[in-house]
Amino acid sequence: MNTASQISEEALAVAARVETFVRTVIVPYESDPRRDHHGGPTDELVYEMRARAREAGVLTPHIRPDGSHLNQRETAIVLIRSGLSPLGPLACNTMAPDEGNMYLLGHKATAEQQARFLKPLVEGRARSAFFMTEPAADNGAGSDPAMMLTTCRRDGNHWVIDGRKCFITGADGASVGIVMARDETGGACMFLVDLPDPAIHIDHVPNTIDTSMPGGHATVTIENLRVPADQMLGEAGEGFQYAQVRLSPARLSHCMRWLGCCIRAHEIASDYACRRMAFGKPLVEHEGVGFMLAENVIDLKQAELMIDWCAGVLDTGSLGTVESSMTKVAVSEALMRIADRCVQVMGGSGVSDATVVEQIFREVRAFRIYDGPTEVHKWSLAKKIRRDWRHANGG
Repeated sequence: MNTASQISEEALAVAARVETFVRTVIVPYESDPRRDHHGGPTDELVYEMRARAREAGVLTPHIRPDGSHLNQRETAIVLIRSGLSPLGPLACNTMAPDEGNMYLLGHKATAEQQARFLKPLVEGRARSAFFMTEPAADNGAGSDPAMMLTTCRRDGNHWVIDGRKCFITGADGASVGIVMARDETGGACMFLVDLPDPAIHIDHVPNTIDTSMPGGHATVTIENLRVPADQMLGEAGEGFQYAQVRLSPARLSHCMRWLGCCIRAHEIASDYACRRMAFGKPLVEHEGVGFMLAENVIDLKQAELMIDWCAGVLDTGSLGTVESSMTKVAVSEALMRIADRCVQVMGGSGVSDATVVEQIFREVRAFRIYDGPTEVHKWSLAKKIRRDWRHANGG
């Protein structure tokens, strides 16, 4: 991995501890049967692993005891290593959506809000959910938050929220919620809420291709949710700006974690290809197999470099919207190729639960959609090309 001079010795040491912990303590949990009926890890399993991470000194490792964060380039080398197992981010408290929510609250919440809502997240004592996406059947906000239908209106010293949300990761079992809604002027607002709340009803938790997240991806109905005015995050009407503060780093964090998973998948596939004999020699010596693993190495390095480049942009203070879109597309597509090759190299073993490779394939396939499908990011980049062309040509 990249250990350029800009990466502090502190961050390198943290990353090394995280890697040792995930490989030695968490990987054995991959066969633990404590799963819900959707295949996701139960909270009992999550909090047991977190207790072990706390003992090992690697719980929420990207946030220092004083509340300050490693920078994005340093966070990358830590989160990549936490991702060496699909369970690693859960154990180390670097998972989505909590990692992105902690980042947002650390930048935009008041001191009182941080004490109430952020502190238990950083300490790994609670899970959170980010309520933005809405059902396609309602023509609500999916990849385009400007289509948001969930409303909020002022009522004395409270705000009242009504609407429906879907694919809300971790809503079932979460203690902290960030709810996004549109006010009467059309501006977006964000609210911090304690969960569960009877006004937020979980309608359905669908079975999805990925199974790494506790609580699944719920569809919920919000009816007459009353939130005290002092639980609004920031200012009314600025929710879309806050979403960008959260989404670019969170999008990049996904790239970091799943890169770690694909590094692990490649290790397993390479080990298999070097040990498995076929037609008189190890599989890796057959050109068709060896070339796939060689292509993996190339894609892994390109993904690492894209992440490091985008993290460097974020570290300048830029929102990095364009750069994170580019990185999300490049990395998610590269990781899909890597995971697919690993399955192919391993044949029947690759499509079974004999190793974690099959799960990593499923998780990465979902990643190509989460945090904006590839096509939406390409569309956004194409719009920028058009704007830049007009500007250059006096349009």
